[in-house]
Amino acid sequence: MSNNREFFYRKLHSLLGVIPVGAFLIVHLTVNYFAVRGPEAYNQAVAVMEGLPYRYFMELTLILIPIIFHAVYGLYIAFQARNNTATYGYFRNWMFRLQRISGVLVLIFVTWHVWETRLAAAFGAEVNFNMMVEIVENPVALIAYIIGITATTFHFANGLWSFAITWGITVTPRSQKVMQYIALAVFLGLTFVGIRSILAFVG
Repeated sequence: MSNNREFFYRKLHSLLGVIPVGAFLIVHLTVNYFAVRGPEAYNQAVAVMEGLPYRYFMELTLILIPIIFHAVYGLYIAFQARNNTATYGYFRNWMFRLQRISGVLVLIFVTWHVWETRLAAAFGAEVNFNMMVEIVENPVALIAYIIGITATTFHFANGLWSFAITWGITVTPRSQKVMQYIALAVFLGLTFVGIRSILAFVG
């Protein structure tokens, strides 16, 4: 029974990492990319997202709860994992270890990001272009954002590879190799969007 429960939790953990958490990541980066067009475009994009009907309900059920489960169970997996890169330095072994390390970094980064933005908004601050400018004008914060964005896009892209295996989408070595290239393309594309967006706030 315990094995069945763990199997279910791992499948759910994998699914939530892509849908809805991964989908939210893509939407969030897309909205942030409007910063490249200037303050007005970014503020309008943020206003559209904040004006969605049932926003708080959707944030709770489609974002917050899935992220918490994915993060908590992901930490359990990370600390239970047996990394063997010291003995077997194969590519996938390193990806396995980096997935766990990036997961911890993402949790720290997302917690800080939510504190700087969403919680600040709850206390009356306005989430807009100027808010982000003020945050990243600190070089340490800017570096932390670049590292956090890269860790997040890597964790998602590499997670897509394991998701495809977990859900029986890629069952042959060839299909897994193709998925590896797809994951790399996703990582490079999302990282470019994320870092280009954050640099748009640098004066």
